[in-house]
This record gives sequence, C-alpha cells and structure tokens, in this order.
Amino acid sequence: MFGGGGGLDPRKMEQMMKQMGIDTEEIDATEIVIRTGDEELVFTDADVTKINAQGQQTYQIVGEPETRESGSDSGVGGEAGSDPAIEEADIPADDIEIVAMRTGASEDEARKALEDADGDLATAVEKLEAEPQ
Repeated sequence: MFGGGGGLDPRKMEQMMKQMGIDTEEIDATEIVIRTGDEELVFTDADVTKINAQGQQTYQIVGEPETRESGSDSGVGGEAGSDPAIEEADIPADDIEIVAMRTGASEDEARKALEDADGDLATAVEKLEAEPQ
C-alpha cells in the first residue's frame, strides 16, 4: 500500500496502521466492473483490498482491466436472456446491505434510496439519514 516500504517489515506496517485506526481486509473478488458514460473497465484477475480508516471505507484494486464500450452486450453483470432495462435498475445486494446497516432502513428503503441516487452510496445514506424515522 505504501510504495518503497522504507525497509519496514509488513507485520510492523500492519501494527502501525492498526494503531492509527486503519484496518485492511483482502477481498476474494472474482470480477470488478467500473462503468463510466463511455466504457466499462472489467477486472477479472485483480487484487482487491478493503481499507477501513476510522469508519471511512475505501477499496483498492490492483490489476489490468479489459476495456469495453459502455452498454456492450458482453454478458457482464447479467444473465443470458435478461432484459437490459432491468439490469440497469439492479442495485448490487452488497450496496443495499451497506446502506441499510448504516442507516437502519429496511432493504426496500435502501434500494429505493440507491435507485434515486443512481447507485451512489454516500448520497443514498445522506438521503435516508436526513429523513425523519
């Protein structure tokens, strides 16, 4: 994570990060897709690390993506014969769970907030936290 290392052994680095409130976890991901307006970056053989620094989660992806045109019929993220309009509205179950756990909302409420926020986790959480319970 920190380039060069300066001669620190990995266990020492991990101890220092823990003392600073930074936890890391390796994720055994089989595929990561980043969609932009123009293209999809598809990582099929990548190392993914989840970093939790004082409650703020970030993900580090190390690998070489395959680039595809956005909306290409590659089968990524869907099943054969599924309706593309339905696929676009699908929100990952992990995202729904994160928003529901963070806000105490039901999964249906979390899904709706994510759909309204175009899948943006932070916006969905803010929306649900701002609503009176």
